[in-house]
Parts: sequence; C-alpha cells; structure tokens
Amino acid sequence: MEGKGKVFPDFNDSDKYSRLKVVRLCEKEYLPVVANSFEEIPPILQNYDCWAMIVEASLAAYDRWKDLISPDCSVIILGREETEIYQNLLTWPAHYHLEYVLETETQPLEPVLSQILKVAIHHSRIKREWRQLQQTVSLNSASVREVFQEIAEIKRLINEHYLRELERRITLEARYVWSQRERWKIENIIRKTYSANDVSSLLGVVPDIKDLMQAQGLTIYLIEESETLGRHLKPIIWDDTFITHPETFKYVARLDAPDFAAAVARHGQEINIADLTYDKRFSLRYQHNLKTPLKSILAAPIVYGDEIIGVIELYNKHFKDSLLPEGFSREDQQILRGLSEHIGIAMTKLNLIQYDALTGLLRAEPFFDKILQKINSMSKRKVEEGAFAMVMGDVDWFKHYNDRNGHEAGNRLLQELATVLKQSVRENDLICRYGGEEFLFFLGGVSTLEEACQLTERIRQNVEDHYFPYEEFQPRNNLTMSFGVTIFPRQKVTGDGQLTREDLKHLVHECDLALAEAKGKETWRLPPSEAQSRPTTKNMVMAFSRDWETENHLRPTVTYQEKLFKEKRHFQRYYTSTILMYRDDGQLRVCKTINLSLGGAKVLSEKPLPAARTMDVILILGKKAHPLKSEVVYSEKASPDSTNFYTGLKFRELTGEDFRILEGYFQEIQKETFN
Repeated sequence: MEGKGKVFPDFNDSDKYSRLKVVRLCEKEYLPVVANSFEEIPPILQNYDCWAMIVEASLAAYDRWKDLISPDCSVIILGREETEIYQNLLTWPAHYHLEYVLETETQPLEPVLSQILKVAIHHSRIKREWRQLQQTVSLNSASVREVFQEIAEIKRLINEHYLRELERRITLEARYVWSQRERWKIENIIRKTYSANDVSSLLGVVPDIKDLMQAQGLTIYLIEESETLGRHLKPIIWDDTFITHPETFKYVARLDAPDFAAAVARHGQEINIADLTYDKRFSLRYQHNLKTPLKSILAAPIVYGDEIIGVIELYNKHFKDSLLPEGFSREDQQILRGLSEHIGIAMTKLNLIQYDALTGLLRAEPFFDKILQKINSMSKRKVEEGAFAMVMGDVDWFKHYNDRNGHEAGNRLLQELATVLKQSVRENDLICRYGGEEFLFFLGGVSTLEEACQLTERIRQNVEDHYFPYEEFQPRNNLTMSFGVTIFPRQKVTGDGQLTREDLKHLVHECDLALAEAKGKETWRLPPSEAQSRPTTKNMVMAFSRDWETENHLRPTVTYQEKLFKEKRHFQRYYTSTILMYRDDGQLRVCKTINLSLGGAKVLSEKPLPAARTMDVILILGKKAHPLKSEVVYSEKASPDSTNFYTGLKFRELTGEDFRILEGYFQEIQKETFN
C-alpha cells in the first residue's frame, strides 16, 4: 500500500534467509523498504512515511531509535531468544505500540508475522487519525457545529477503534495476570520440591502439579533392574495413588516394551499426544488400570546429570471439568520439562534410588548390596563377629485391613509400621521393604539361631504392643506380624569364598518357608484331616535350621530340615479383656486378661507374682465363672514408667470339660468379631 513501508535493519549472513521470507511476506500487501545497514536508516525514514518497523532483536534497544522513530510508528521485534526479546521490550516507553515474533523451528513464521503486521499498521493508523483530529479541534474551535461534528467523529472512532484497543489491552492484562499466577504456582511447586525432607512431602506436590497442568491423573516412575524383568519402570505413584499391594506387575513397564513411558525412558524425549487411537504404545497398562479412560498424555523423562532415572506422566488435559480434545499444549510440555529436572534433583537428594518411596526403608536391591559389601569386606579381613541372620516379616491379615479401611489407610499403616520396625532393630542392623507388606531384616552379631529368634521376638512383640489405627477391627482385634528366621551359613561367612547374591536369594527362600509355617500356610505337609482342623497361627516367629554335620562343610548341596522356634504358648491367642480373680496373701484379687488361649492367659496385674507359683484362679467367661488351676510363667513390668505388671499364666490339669468351655467362649468371640 502506497505511503506505508517498513524498515528492516541489517542482518547477519546466517539471517539472510529469514530476512527474505519477511520481505516476501510484506510485499503481498505493503510496500517494504529494506535497510542493509544501520547507516541507511535515517535517509530512509526521511524519504518514506513508515507506519511499522520490523527490527531484529539484537538491534532493538530503544536507545538506537529514540531520535529516529516517531511514536506513531509501530515496532515489531523479531528474534529467536525469548529472553533477549523481553529485555529489549522493557527499554521502550509505554506510548510506543510494540509487538514481537519468536522464531522457532516448529512454528512457521509467515502466518504469525502477517497477523501481527496487520494489527501494528492498524494501530498506527488510529494514532495518526487521533492526532489529526486533535489538531483539527484546536484549529477550528470557532464553529460550535464543527466542534460537535468533531466530537461525534471522535466518539465514532472511540467506538470503532479505541474500544477495540481497550479490549485488547484488557485481554493482555488478563493474560499477564494469568501468567503471573501460573508463575507463582510453578515457583511454589519448586519451593516445595526442594524443601521436602522425606518422600511423603516430596510427593505432596502431585496435586499442585495436576492443578497447574489441568490434568486428571499423574504417574511417577523410577527405573529399576531385576533378573526377571531386566531394566524396567516401576511406579512409585500410579494415577495419583501409592502402589502398596502385591499386584505391581500390572503397572510395571519393561524398557524395551511398546509403551509410552518406556519410549520416553529409552529416548529421553517428551511425548505429547492427543489422539491415541492408532498408537501402538497405548499398552494394556493404560487401557485397563487408569481411573478414567486415557484420551491425551504428556510425559517427560526425569533426569539427574546425564542419567535418566525415571519418567513423569500426565493424563487427560481438561478445563472446567471438560476434556480438551487438543490435549496438552506446547507450553505445558515446556513447563513439565522444567519441573521434571527439579524433581530429578530432589529425588536424588532423598536417594529414592536406594529407599522405598512410601516407607523410607531400603529397597531390596540396595539392601542386598549393603549385606554383600558388609559381609564380604569382613571375610577379606578374616574378621569373625559371630553369625548373621536373615528375617522376613509379613503383616497378618493386611488384605482385610486394606479392604475394610481403604488403600490410603493401608499406606498410612505401612508408614507407621516402618517407624516401629526401625525403632525395634539395632543401629547396625538393616531393614528393607521387600514387597507390599513384606519386610526383610539383616541381623548382625548373633551367635545362634535361638539368639536370632529372640531378637525377632522382640520386634514381633513391639508390633503387637503398638496401637495402630483401626486395629480393633482386625480378626484378633490387634495388628500383628509373623516372622521367618534363618541363620547365615558360617562356612560362607568365614571361608575363602565370597557370599553371592544367589546365596542371599536362597536365604530369603528359607525365610519364606519359615514365614509360611508361622502364618499357617504349610498345611500341605499334614494329612488332610489334620490340615483342616489345624488352627490358623499367625503372630509367631518360626525358624529354619539346617543340618551341617557332613563330612565336607563346604559342600554346595546340604540337607535341610524345618524346626519351630517354640513360643511360650502353643495355642492360638484370642485378644479379649475379661475378669480373672486369684487369691494372694489370703485376699481375693481381681485383674483383667489381655489375651487368652487353651494353654494360658496374659493378664495385667497390680503387683508382680513369683514365677513357678501354682494358684487357683476364677475366669469370668461371658456370664459364667469358671475355676482353673494355673502356674505363673513370668511377671514383668508393663513398661518402665508403669506401676502395673504383665503376668503370664499357664493353665494346669485341664479336663475335657475345661477345653469345651474355653473353646465355646472363643467361638463366641470370633462370631462377634466378624459380625
């Protein structure tokens, strides 16, 4: 258009192609004038009426142009570095109309620049017309009619142009406020990430990330390696939920599998997909295990240094409870890329590669590595510090707890249980979370299997005595654990050969066998009639012992046999509080039971009773009083600060009628528990 042009300053040789594209674009509607150097600009501005100027970002500082460009001329800054563009924009006074175009490899320059150029020229036209109107009003103020006409014209221009400009400015202001709010959210997430001092507080940013990105779900994986799966992704959070139950195989992805998360981990690149219909990476994990059907996905690698340590995924972009069919934006992708870097640093700081995300205990692989390092280094120095023991513990009726109280309550239970277990072992012992509700212990400095069982019994007792939320709804009105114990072969510990990971796995298998006995799962060894009538034990410590009396102690094949570590009672305990009366110094004293079995009772008494003392007691079973003979097995303080005592009683000379009455009472207790 005649009378309109643009000034385009000098470019480097590498920018000639971009300059040519801009010139060709402008030629379609306007008369462009090109300056090949900065010295050419003053005469061009004197000879041409420039309505808009396009300038390269490196030359866009206001100081260069303040004496050359009038406020009526719009300025468009073109560049590839967003930071450089913003810095130059801030140097211009507010009365200039400024626009900018950010050149990227993925976004074509032409349509964006064409639209911005139209707006810039339109804005210059309005400013010039406004200036002319002001001059007209001042020069022709003598005629009232002319003044009114000018006012009407001004109103028309305001209605047609100025209000549109005002709307545009309001929109820009709203976008600025929105961007500031989003920036605050991002800074808040980063601040929470770096201030996290444990895994729970770190993963507490999950709702904030979902809110920022307007996603329906979020998953965070860590890369692990095992002999069965090789390198694979295991989620610590799956669709906003901690993974605690044993069915983790549903959520695991092998790194070589056709899978979205696996592809991100393999190639180290983000994926942003809104149409999953024909994508082969839409694996069964996403199709069957997410809370809502997957429509769009955004995923980024979690990187620390040069190593990919995990993946973060977002599902289903939405706005005001409605799914957006276009999915996540490029801006979302850039934000997630930045957040993943901070999460990677925080995860490494908290050592999630070694520690379980939920409980803070060692994970299995680092647990085995520490054992091998400790024992093999001792073997090299020929140091003998006694034997070592491996213990496996499992929460009794954990599925019942989860089903009744929900997985969130189960997560909190495992976190609290981990604290109790850490307080129950010695400083040099090791503990790891082996599975959903399974834990492995490495006990050092024990000389015999019996000593290892005694240490394990202390752990079991601490769990039994600790109060956990909702434990009163468990089958025995208490939350307990069962344990299997095995001792390390001394030939491996003190011999010339090094302990291997295979040796540790074999020891874990032995613990597993003993644990199965403790939980009453090995009834296949018994005749069918006895297996059906055998009571469910649980809350026990069982040991696995081996016969090493062979000619060659280093033989790789030895004979094994199971042996029960004897508890103080052989019968199932029922946790019930009822009255028990006994005579002491000629007086009838009253106490309450903590638990009962066919073999005896544990009671809370006001004074200690001498061991091996035989006495007559009266047990209140429901509405009936039943006399029994008993023997004091032990009597000890309930706690260091308590004035009461735990006393263990063993029933003596029980008749068939005694057994029948006790069993009937226990059946009534069980009916009340499960009703």
